[in-house]
Amino acid sequence: MRSTPGSVYKKSLTQLGLIAVAAVQLFPIVWLLLFSLKDNSEIFSGNIIGLPKVWRWENYSQVFANGKLGLYLFNSIVVTFVTIALTSIFAAMASYAISRMRWKLSKLMLTIFLLGLMIPIHASLLPVFLILKNLSLLNTHLALILPYTAFGLSLAIFVLANFFDTVPKDLEESAFIDGSGIYRTFLKIMLPLVQPAIATVAIFTYLSSWNELMFAITFINKEEIKTLTVGIMSMVGQYSTAWGPIGAGLFIATLPTILIYVLLNTQVEKSLTAGAVKG
Repeated sequence: MRSTPGSVYKKSLTQLGLIAVAAVQLFPIVWLLLFSLKDNSEIFSGNIIGLPKVWRWENYSQVFANGKLGLYLFNSIVVTFVTIALTSIFAAMASYAISRMRWKLSKLMLTIFLLGLMIPIHASLLPVFLILKNLSLLNTHLALILPYTAFGLSLAIFVLANFFDTVPKDLEESAFIDGSGIYRTFLKIMLPLVQPAIATVAIFTYLSSWNELMFAITFINKEEIKTLTVGIMSMVGQYSTAWGPIGAGLFIATLPTILIYVLLNTQVEKSLTAGAVKG
């Protein structure tokens, strides 16, 4: 089938539009990389957007050696991935109980969980701080893992419960007839079927935990427990600040998100829509 001039023009226009959108999205990352390779004199002389006159790759080694970026990176990885694991496990179990089991308060329980979506996470800053203080959990990884998990459950249960509703009940009934118990059915049959929804939960939990600052800066004061967001912020000096190394730290902090999308872009795109609607 031949392409008409109008269709060729429309396709070209669409491609140009997509290229423009991609350029807008990639510009901040490219700018941050260039910024991280400059020193203060070049930055404050007005060369903020252009190419560095001297490519200062030592900013990256400096931020690891003097800025303890490796420690901050390790803490962020621990907090984020433990949060993802706990949120995914608890949300999967709660969603399965709400969606697939018959009990009177299942709909009410789902409503209670969904009410958590209406509460801004930072509105609970003071009560959560007091709870953690009374439990002697301040300045520990759990001071971040527990609140991140608690506030991530509402969205996770919403996504997973909707996805469980789309799974045919015949699968469970066949498993029960064959002698499979509820735990085996959940682990061996249901969980594999909702993997796209679990990927959705993991992605949103990762983004919220990796980038969170307010809880991290309030609940963590020890240098050994600081996450990337707090650690990079603490690199700003009282009287002077080396902005090049801070830019290097910020660029390194964005790399995991970029790498996850590059390596798992197909799964990411599928998971972002999985379980969002019924049917």
